[in-house]
Amino acid sequence: MAHTSSTQSLPASPTVPKHVAIIMDGNGRWATSRFLPRVAGHGKGVEAVRAAVEACAARGVEYLTLFAFSSENWRRPADEVSLLMRLFMVALEREVGKMHANGIRLKVVGDLNRFDDKLQQMIDNAERKTAGNTAMTVTICANYGGRWDVMQAVQKMLAARAASGVAAIAGQDANVFSEDELAQHLAMAYAPEPDLFIRTGGEQRISNFLLWQLAYSELYFTDTYWPDFGADELDKAIASYQQRERRFGRTSAQLLEQAS
Repeated sequence: MAHTSSTQSLPASPTVPKHVAIIMDGNGRWATSRFLPRVAGHGKGVEAVRAAVEACAARGVEYLTLFAFSSENWRRPADEVSLLMRLFMVALEREVGKMHANGIRLKVVGDLNRFDDKLQQMIDNAERKTAGNTAMTVTICANYGGRWDVMQAVQKMLAARAASGVAAIAGQDANVFSEDELAQHLAMAYAPEPDLFIRTGGEQRISNFLLWQLAYSELYFTDTYWPDFGADELDKAIASYQQRERRFGRTSAQLLEQAS
């Protein structure tokens, strides 16, 4: 594992979260509350993504992960799904160059095979262009689901075992594997577990997002719709995070002993 597992050892608790993960909820309701079509909310939501990237970079966040389109979002009306795909392509065309100029790496994770060839090629080009950047990593989760992630990791782990012949080693039980062995095949194995999870729009659910990775993340829910989630709202979320006692299974007394 390239990063510390919160269930296997004690990760650091930075004052500013190293990794922030966000469910960007409320675009449609933002528009409806203003008597606008839902499309207007999604367009405004793209602008909020740009603001969030800039705000996180300015505050020293190293990883920002955004839930753009879940594996369940295909259940939405076909015209809305089509719009979201077009917005995704437009955002890639407009923003990748700016991100690259600012040293930001872009990753897109999820089951991308369902997207059309043009969008898949755009994603691949964007990832290749920004691959060497180190200022911050922005991950867009598209056609992503936490259960899908775990299942595809299991499949990759078993395939890797078969390819390496691990199961054939004397005394090796092919049905026994470790958390570390599985975790390296998760879609976001390149990133540490999120320190702070944010969901906008008033709902208080994880909604099949990063189920494995959020094991010990601090959760922050706000009624603010995503298009209105700016730098000030991010600061409120970080301030809430900074008030949390991150015990990772320990007691408060143990934390005091460690600090003394």
